[in-house]
Amino acid sequence: MADLALAGYGEEEHERIVSTLFDWLRIPSISADPQHASDVRGSAEFCARLLREAGLENVAVLETGGGPAVYADWLHAGRGAPTVLVYGHHDVQPVDPLDEWRSPPFDPVIVDGECLARGAIDDKGQTLYQIEAARGLLARAGRLPVNLKLLVEGEEEVGSPNFEALLRAEMSRFACDIVVVSDTGMIAPDVPSTTVGMRGLVAFDVALRSASIDLHSGMWGGAVPNAARVAADLVTALHDDAGRVTLPGFYDAVRPLSPAEKASLDSHPFNEAEFLASAGGVPYLEGEAGYTTLERIGVRPTAEVVGLHAGYAGPGIKTIVPATGGFKVAFRLVPEQVPSEVDASFRAWLAERVPPGISVAITPEGGGVAPALTPVDHPAVGALVRTIEAVWGKVPLFTREGGSGPEEALGRVLGAPVLFLGVGLPDDRIHAPNERMVMDQFWKGLVAAGQLLVALGEG
Repeated sequence: MADLALAGYGEEEHERIVSTLFDWLRIPSISADPQHASDVRGSAEFCARLLREAGLENVAVLETGGGPAVYADWLHAGRGAPTVLVYGHHDVQPVDPLDEWRSPPFDPVIVDGECLARGAIDDKGQTLYQIEAARGLLARAGRLPVNLKLLVEGEEEVGSPNFEALLRAEMSRFACDIVVVSDTGMIAPDVPSTTVGMRGLVAFDVALRSASIDLHSGMWGGAVPNAARVAADLVTALHDDAGRVTLPGFYDAVRPLSPAEKASLDSHPFNEAEFLASAGGVPYLEGEAGYTTLERIGVRPTAEVVGLHAGYAGPGIKTIVPATGGFKVAFRLVPEQVPSEVDASFRAWLAERVPPGISVAITPEGGGVAPALTPVDHPAVGALVRTIEAVWGKVPLFTREGGSGPEEALGRVLGAPVLFLGVGLPDDRIHAPNERMVMDQFWKGLVAAGQLLVALGEG
């Protein structure tokens, strides 16, 4: 890494950077829990201090309808230089189940080269190496090769409910040519990759009622509708025998992969036994017929029942015909699918299948997230590919993330391509106990974040 702008910077600043990471990780900024609202704010204020210390300007804690975001910039590269906005988030997931953590979730430790703590990889660690990259470039050169803006959100882990409104209200402040996100991952330490797409998400809670009260199964069973069975029938009907979602028009907008994306996906290493083990030891794989596992989890749309409820679930047996039941379902969407159209299709699908006289209430969960896609032939993607190759020693593969986030809104509202420079690994236990950051990936991420700014500045 001798020719890289930040070669050796991590070694020079190692103790300070690790101490900073630990201090940030100790703040329990759980955005889903109102009792931690003050911690989310404390995390935002901590982030603002880091940005000031890095030499960035116009640092501000931005209020939203929920957890605050943080902004800073450095805009002295000149009119001919591109403006790059780096996005991250400082809120974290809840820590349950607490008894499965090997060490306290907000008491970070490094064991065998891994930093263990909630937020280590998602996303304080990845946000920190972006901040440190800017700090390092300013310390070494006294300037940055691009006009840089940083935006660190405080509500990503609860679906970014106020983020698009913030983007629109502050469009002039956030205006940029390129967005860089470090909230994604790579295939493996020795198989570098970059995300070029993220699936969207729409989710619903469906509540059913067949009677005003639960009924005695001996007196009424076999003669009246059972809400539990209605819910089960609907859940079963969501997919056909080939594993395809049965909503009308669900696949109409789904387009095939480009030749470059297809070739890259086919190059991905995949070990079925390791995949099964990393999924908690599930006994077999299933899904939409005609597609590989990697295609099913990244480039194909899905419908997953994430909750099913009806009747009595306590100890022993309660002999009733349940009057109420329901389920929760989450649809992951791919480019060209529109959340509002899937919403309408799902409602039409239910209307056709719910038996007459059964009342149904459909509650959307969240506002819906559209899918995001970055063209692999965009010049900025070329700069990212060259950067990753220079740091990891291999040309990165292209991937699509199965999850969802605010990246689509960033690209659409700001009118800029979104680049993904994330260093997470599949077994980093994101959202689970014992979340980790592999520190070798962190230090490479820091060097790559700086080098990407250099590459983008060169055009």
